[in-house]
Amino acid sequence: FVPQEHEQLSYSSTRSKAPSVIVTGLKPATKYIFHIRVRTAAGYSGYSQKFEFETGDETSDMAAEQGQILVIATAAVGGFTLLVILTLFFLITGRCQWYIKAKMKSEEKRRAHLQNGHLHFPGLKTYIDPDTYEDPSLAVHEFAKEIDPSRIRIERVIGAGEFGEVCSGRLKTPGKREIPVAIKTLKGGYMDRQRRDFLREASIMGQFDHPNIIRLEGVVTKRSFPTIGVKSLSRFLRAGFLNSILASHPVAGGGSLPPSISSGRPVMIVVEYMENGSLDSFLRKHDGHFTVIQLVGMLRGIASGMKYLSDMGYVHRDLAARNILVNSNLMCKVSDFGLSRVLEDDPEAAYTTSGGKIPIRWTAPEAIAYRKFSSASDAWSYGIVMWEVMSYGERPYWEMSNQDVILSIEEGYRLPAPMGCPASLHQLMLHCWQKERNLRPKFSDIVSFLDKLIRNPSTLHTLVEDVLVMPDSPGEVPEYPLFVSVSDWLDSIKMGQYKNNFMAAGFTTLDMVSRMNIDDIRRIGVALIGHQRRIVSSLQTLRLHMMHIQEKGFHV
Repeated sequence: FVPQEHEQLSYSSTRSKAPSVIVTGLKPATKYIFHIRVRTAAGYSGYSQKFEFETGDETSDMAAEQGQILVIATAAVGGFTLLVILTLFFLITGRCQWYIKAKMKSEEKRRAHLQNGHLHFPGLKTYIDPDTYEDPSLAVHEFAKEIDPSRIRIERVIGAGEFGEVCSGRLKTPGKREIPVAIKTLKGGYMDRQRRDFLREASIMGQFDHPNIIRLEGVVTKRSFPTIGVKSLSRFLRAGFLNSILASHPVAGGGSLPPSISSGRPVMIVVEYMENGSLDSFLRKHDGHFTVIQLVGMLRGIASGMKYLSDMGYVHRDLAARNILVNSNLMCKVSDFGLSRVLEDDPEAAYTTSGGKIPIRWTAPEAIAYRKFSSASDAWSYGIVMWEVMSYGERPYWEMSNQDVILSIEEGYRLPAPMGCPASLHQLMLHCWQKERNLRPKFSDIVSFLDKLIRNPSTLHTLVEDVLVMPDSPGEVPEYPLFVSVSDWLDSIKMGQYKNNFMAAGFTTLDMVSRMNIDDIRRIGVALIGHQRRIVSSLQTLRLHMMHIQEKGFHV
C-alpha cells in the first residue's frame, strides 16, 4: 500500500497467513492505494485491482475506526475471492493432483486395512493362501484363535491322523459350559517344517464360516499342558508315542502326558466334534438304512459347502467321502484342508510329475496329468462322492489298480450307477465326469438341481435298474437338463410368463409338453410370433430328449 501522492515513489507492504489483516501507522486525512496478491506453492499471483481509502482526521476516532474496519472487510473479501479463483484454476490444470492422490490414499486406508501384503475389504471375503506369507506363523495367528491349553480336557484317542493322534475331548468356553471337540495333536520330536505343515490346515480352516464346513475352535501353539484322561494313555502307549513320562503335569484321573503333547512345545488343532465320524465309514456301518431323500439331503449339504469354498476361490483338491464328517443330525461337513503338502502314507495316492501325491480315484483327468486343479476338478470329485454316498461307502472302481483307473477314464469309462440309485442322480454324476472341464456343472447349479429334486421327490422314483440300457460314458448322454418340471423348462428358455397358460391348458408334465405343436402353442395363448418360434425350437430339442428316454426307459 502507498499514499496516493507517493504512488510512483515508494510503497509499504504487510504479510499475513490469515484471511484478514489490520493496517496500522497510517497518516490521518490521507488517501491510500491498496493492492492485494496471494502466495501459494506455485508462487505469487498477480496484483489485484486498486482499492482506494482515505483516513479520517486525527480527532475523528470513530471515522478512523470505521475506515479500518472497511479496509479489513474489503481486503478479506478480495483475498478470499482471489484464493477461490486460484484454487479452482489449480484443480483444473492438474497442479493440485498431489492433493487429490493424497485424499484417495487416505480414503483407501480408511476403507481397507493392509495385512502382510493382503488387502481386506469389508463385505468381500476371499481365501488367502497361507503360503503367500513370508512367515507362515503370521497366518496362523491371523486366522486361528489361540486357546489356553488349561481349557482343554482330552478324554480318549479316536484315531490316528497324518501328523499324530486324533482325540475327543471337552473345551471349556469362557462363561459357557464345556463343548465336545476333536483335538488333532502333532507327534513329539517334530521338525519345524512338520509344525508349519500341521498348522497350515488351521490357517485355512480359520478363514471359513459355513454350516457345511468343519468349524475351527482354535489352536494351541504356546507351551502349556492340557488335561488328559488316564484311560487314553494306553492308546498312546500302544501307538508307540510314549517314550518318556512327565509325572509333574496334571492328568485327569492320574497318569502322565504322552510325548506328542509333553515333549517340546505342544501343538494342537481343536475343531468341532462330529459324532458320526467320516462319511464313508458311517455309511458302511448303516448300509441300506436311509431313504433316498436323506441321502440326497447329505449330498446337498456337501454341495452347499463346496459352493461356499468355490465362491471364496478355494480349491479343495481332496474331496472324498473320507474327508466329509457327519454329526448326530446327519449334517455333512467338508473337512481335511491339507492335501497340497501331504498324503505321503495314503494308499489311495499315486505319484505325479511334481513329486507330490494325489488320490487318483477321486481326481479329475486334467489334475492327474497336468496338476490343473480348479473348482471344475472339485466337481469331478463331487461326482465320485455322490457315487460313494449312493453305494453306501463302496470303494470307487473297486479293486482296479490306479493305473487301470487312469487308462479306463481316458478311454471313456465311467462308474455305473450303484444299486438303488435314481436315474436323475446318476445323470448328474455323469455330468460331473465330463472330460471337458468347462462342461461340468458349477456347484451353484448342483445345489439348485438337488434342491429341485428334494422339492419334487417323485423325480427320484425311477431307479437305474428299471432302465433297460444306461450309458457308462458321458459322451453318450444327451445334454443334461437342469430342470425337472414344465415350470423349470419354461424358465430355462426365458418363457416363464407362460407358466399359467401351460398349467391351465393341462400341459403339466414334460412328456405332455413334448407332444405339443404350433397350434397347441397358439391355442394356450402364446400370441407373439417370436415367442412361438422360441418355444417350438425348444420343443424340438425336448422331443429328441424324450424320444431317447422312451427308447432307453429313463424318465426325468
